[in-house]
Amino acid sequence: MSDEAQQTLDDATAVLRSALAGDGDAVVGTFDAVVDRSGLAGAYGVAWCLAAAMVGDDAPTGGAALDFPGIDQAAYDTRWVARFVSAYANDDADTGEALFGAAVADGLLPDCLLTLAGSTVATLRSRAD
Repeated sequence: MSDEAQQTLDDATAVLRSALAGDGDAVVGTFDAVVDRSGLAGAYGVAWCLAAAMVGDDAPTGGAALDFPGIDQAAYDTRWVARFVSAYANDDADTGEALFGAAVADGLLPDCLLTLAGSTVATLRSRAD
């Protein structure tokens, strides 16, 4: 594993630890540190890792459909997370990058990343039950 890949995994682990502790400020702080060190590409890598954790190892092969009743009425960050994770599940990095860029342009990336971290933790907890 390259040093960069290991750093991305370490950053994703730090985000998840903070999210598990309910420390939203630390989640945002970790992402800020990643951006300072590696730019938005680094933050995207961490977000992609979180999506991977959410989807898990037993992802179905083939296309995954976004099945989220009322998605169009959900808050921006919730819609973003659903679509970002769907892009990951479908191995569609182009869509993931477009969603990431849209959140940056809309000034809502921190909210989206915080929701992604919280959703990942909720998914991991439900899987453990």
